[in-house]
Amino acid sequence: MKKLSSLALLFLLLPLFSSYQKNLKSASGRSSKYKNIVADSTMKRVYEEIKTPYKYGLVMVPPPNKMVDSPSIFRHGDIWYMTYILFDGKGYETWLAKSENLLNWETSGRILSFTEDTWDSNQKAGYIALQDYRWGGSYEVQKYDGRYWISYLGGKSAGYEAGILKTGIAYTEDITRTEEWKRVPQPVLSPEESDARWYDNQTIYKSTIIWDRENSTGYPFVMFYNAKGRSRTDAEAERIAMAVSTDMVNWKRFGRRPVIDHGSGISGDAFITKIDNIWVMFYFGAFWKPGAFDRFACSYDLINWTCWKGEDLVKPSEDFDNRYAHKPYVIKYNGVVYHFYCAVDRNDNRGIAVATSIDMGKSKLLFN
Repeated sequence: MKKLSSLALLFLLLPLFSSYQKNLKSASGRSSKYKNIVADSTMKRVYEEIKTPYKYGLVMVPPPNKMVDSPSIFRHGDIWYMTYILFDGKGYETWLAKSENLLNWETSGRILSFTEDTWDSNQKAGYIALQDYRWGGSYEVQKYDGRYWISYLGGKSAGYEAGILKTGIAYTEDITRTEEWKRVPQPVLSPEESDARWYDNQTIYKSTIIWDRENSTGYPFVMFYNAKGRSRTDAEAERIAMAVSTDMVNWKRFGRRPVIDHGSGISGDAFITKIDNIWVMFYFGAFWKPGAFDRFACSYDLINWTCWKGEDLVKPSEDFDNRYAHKPYVIKYNGVVYHFYCAVDRNDNRGIAVATSIDMGKSKLLFN
């Protein structure tokens, strides 16, 4: 048999090498697609760590003909503080309360109030920003540029989540004082902006901001927000998306799609913590299955999230939350997990309740 020349052998092997490269690229593509998915066994382990089967009950009830909602829990010194929002029929204001034991709370006063002739005159629903996100950590709020920060749902229309809502930013030098926080004059994120995406082009609801020291997204400040939008091919729904910033004032959307999307109903009110090397997002779902309930998702990079497919973290089950049990804020302190949430009964009374990982007894607070 005549031996092949080196050049002929090269031409013979080139198609095989090209096919190998394509297969390698395809395998690499599959690897990158699946490498950010959190395994079922890991999701189960997280669930066992964060579950709170014991409902203590209501810890904050509204004054007559009003509603309280959306708690943010943080620690400063030896005292726990809660920002929460109060709806009085006109709109939202943000209030501050304090506690020594996370179960008994005393209201201090308002920190974001109604104003006149501003873009946010009738809606200022605030959510604390830049908190220590470590699971079982200090839960203290970090200062940036010498200030404490809060993001808020803002708007000028009167009513429950009425009109076009946008995201505002406010700040203070003393996070424990009951005084009006200073507000950035204009909204930092709006559905009316030219950069609005198909998923946030109608209105923007709650936001939460973390200070990611590892710059996983290329930015130090990362906002998760839920918004309502619709495209030609996607149904109207509330979904959770991301925005980023280098200075807490100038924000831009991150990515072209939401990070949590159940296709219908509501996915919203994200709260972010980190357990070991895993980011955990607590959020609530509503109407993509019956009722309103709290869920979670996990991520290795803050961008790609794996949703839990098992039992709800909290769901309606008691007289005080038999309509909705949703909007989570979850911390672990002294070995106990506290899952704060908004409880709504069948008479539309709306307050703040807590479920815990161990039996802490029962609250004596009742609606009205």
